[in-house]
Amino acid sequence: MELMVEYLAKGFLVMLSISMPCVLVAAGIGLVVGILQAVTQVQEQTIAAAPKILGVFLIIIIGGYAFMNNLSNFFIQGMGLAFNVLPKNDSFVLSSDYYKYTTPFQGEMDADKFKNVPDINEIMKNPGKVPYIDKYERAKYHPSARTPMPRPNLIETNQILRGQ
Repeated sequence: MELMVEYLAKGFLVMLSISMPCVLVAAGIGLVVGILQAVTQVQEQTIAAAPKILGVFLIIIIGGYAFMNNLSNFFIQGMGLAFNVLPKNDSFVLSSDYYKYTTPFQGEMDADKFKNVPDINEIMKNPGKVPYIDKYERAKYHPSARTPMPRPNLIETNQILRGQ
């Protein structure tokens, strides 16, 4: 459990390391533009938006490779943790031979055998014959429900195309 909490904390650090430069640049540009607006007494709110967008865009371009490296390393480490470390940890996952010693659905499997086919050998001898439980469960043709502008279903479309 502590391994997952540690990985979650690392995820928060990765998130902060990627977002913090953008937030700091936007805050710094906002502070500078705010001081300039106070000095010049031009109180237009849209003036600060363009420099902030440009600054954040430049930070993403400049640090994009480092951000992607950071994210990909975090992802690779997470996949290694998920597929190599956690399955070997007995407190998180069942052992690989768990089902070797238990048969949880054995009674249900015996009760659900096909009525018409006694065993798998009969199925293997007749590969084209589908073993239905009884003959009335086969898919039957039912016309589609009628609406003011009915569209034919797949079976009706095939019949129309064949000219029946």
